Amino acid sequence: MSSPPAPRRQAVLLASTVGDIAVNHGDYLANAAVLVLFVGGLFLLAGICRLGFIAQFLSRPVVEGFVFGLAIFVTVKQLPKLFGIEGGEGDTIRQFGHLLRHLGDTSGATLLVGAGALALLFGLERLAPKVPGGLAALVLGIVISGAFDLSTHGVAIVGKVPSGFPSVSVPDIAAGNIPTLMAAAGGMLLVIFSESLGAAQNFATKYGYEVDPNQELIALGVANAGSGFLGGLAAGGSLSQSAVNEGAGARSEMSPLVAALLMVVTVLVLMPLFKNLPEAVLAALIIHAVSHLWKVKEFRRYYAERRAEFWLGLATLLGVIVIDVLPGLVIGVLAMLLLVVYQASRPHVGVLGRVPGAPGAYGDIGRHPGYQPIPNLLVLRLEAPLFYANASLVRDQIKRLVGAADPVPKAVVLEAGANPDLDITSTEMLEQLVESLRGAGVDLVLADVRQPVVDMMRRSGLAAKVGEDHIYHTIDEAVRSLRGGDPAG
Repeated sequence: MSSPPAPRRQAVLLASTVGDIAVNHGDYLANAAVLVLFVGGLFLLAGICRLGFIAQFLSRPVVEGFVFGLAIFVTVKQLPKLFGIEGGEGDTIRQFGHLLRHLGDTSGATLLVGAGALALLFGLERLAPKVPGGLAALVLGIVISGAFDLSTHGVAIVGKVPSGFPSVSVPDIAAGNIPTLMAAAGGMLLVIFSESLGAAQNFATKYGYEVDPNQELIALGVANAGSGFLGGLAAGGSLSQSAVNEGAGARSEMSPLVAALLMVVTVLVLMPLFKNLPEAVLAALIIHAVSHLWKVKEFRRYYAERRAEFWLGLATLLGVIVIDVLPGLVIGVLAMLLLVVYQASRPHVGVLGRVPGAPGAYGDIGRHPGYQPIPNLLVLRLEAPLFYANASLVRDQIKRLVGAADPVPKAVVLEAGANPDLDITSTEMLEQLVESLRGAGVDLVLADVRQPVVDMMRRSGLAAKVGEDHIYHTIDEAVRSLRGGDPAG
């Protein structure tokens, strides 16, 4: 079953965990506050331990697919409010199907209000972009609702909203509840961070700034710790709220400061004014905001430029829509990792030749047929790091290239500059390759070998098997040694 959008999603996660505990083992609010505090503590710990590197596994198509899917999810979730229909449950497809099946229950007055708000928002955006459309729709919705008493015509309104500040307190719970709450906090951290980081990276790309995932973790930790002490919900980045903020013209850090000040004024003074606000107007505001996050143009570009990554983004999008927000993101990340491993396991092994007019320079003959092969030598370059996943494939490629050479070379020069280190599987593969080639009368030498690789070769005994005198600093040094000082002679 799919979870609702933030912050309602966070409320559902919190309620589902705390509900059963509170019935038999203590106060609901206290356990909820402790859960939020645990979420804050885990965020802070992750930030201090600099675990934000996990964001590096979120490629741009995966992030865009996640944002696109989340925008669709939010839109579909808000549609019933536009029609005055009770919302459905389940994933996005089920909720949309529920809407279609209940269109006959549409409230004409609610639809008129929602459609009018959408028309105003999109119209002002197109015809008068400097006018704050969100504020105009909000004020007009409240005024019209109050003037015509829309609630008596079947239009759902927000109703009475409590005002005033919460009190700061330290919650007290039973020690036996801690393991359950801590486990739930870990799950909430994953959901909140995935959505928060997705929204943050989306706007960072759009406006050309960088996002520090570790700083995001710390910020989320501080926000949740404060919320826990005040008895609030778990805090996290919201795609819909960020989009509304952007649509209102926010462009700097002053925006949240001004918003915080206005929130204080609102909580203390203005809350009664929202009593008559139609829920359809709120839905229209959210739909209008997230409509800018439907990444159709971006996905067309991905399809044209790189099909594999287009399908990764589409898989993430469909995962968010059909399954849930976090599983959708996990699907995209796992698919991206599988693609990386697949590509790394099939590296290109280039056959090199001398570059005419550039002494000591060597290049790929397959890409530049004019480059000159070295007589009696097969010079190869591994254009990706050698590691356990591609070791056997690289060995087979080298054997095929040796077998295809005419005449059979006296030696193979393997440039290994792409390798920062060497693992055990690769070390064993090179030992087998040395034995196999020398059994066929072909020597193997290595060039451009980094020091950590040399150290590993010495520890494993590979250096002795290859021969210390068969390890060279450069390709040209290896070729000159094997050719008696003349690479062309």
